[in-house]
Amino acid sequence: MSIVRAGACMTGSFCTFKKAFDAWRNLKSAGFDLLPIMSEASYSTDTRFYPSDASRKIFTEIAGKNIISTIREAEPIGPKNLTDITIVMPCTGNTLSKIANGVVDTPVCMAVKSTLRNNKPILIAISSNDALGIGAKNLGALLSMKNIYFVPFGQDDPEMKPASLVAKFDLVTEAALAALEGRQLQPMIV
Repeated sequence: MSIVRAGACMTGSFCTFKKAFDAWRNLKSAGFDLLPIMSEASYSTDTRFYPSDASRKIFTEIAGKNIISTIREAEPIGPKNLTDITIVMPCTGNTLSKIANGVVDTPVCMAVKSTLRNNKPILIAISSNDALGIGAKNLGALLSMKNIYFVPFGQDDPEMKPASLVAKFDLVTEAALAALEGRQLQPMIV
């Protein structure tokens, strides 16, 4: 496989950061050249999972590049044709909503818009507590959009969080390769 240039976007689903970091490492090992991009929340929020400086350090070390953390830094992605695919992992319900509705007010959303303008695939690894609730309409809208693909996902805790969906992070590389071929990895719901 030739090197794939991937926009590597992280949003604030902090409880899945460890799984996301492992998946980013797997993509890097599979030959993906990662351009790291973080939403403001994921870039600057200290949590019980990671202090923000630790998560930034880990992501920078995985990608081997400085993180894009502003809309201004993300804007050239489209005009300069810097990516072959953009992967949003983890993708919060908030970011899912913004993508579905064309809102471009974060570096991640700008990266998505820039990739779509070049008719290239977006791969979403959802991690949202309300994807089967109030956020379901956004999921539905994106499922029918051209060049939008999903890492297969399922309910992480149907009893305690019945509206929650989380991607199967171990399938990210396979899902990315499928998206680059213009197909959705199946089954999508696992």
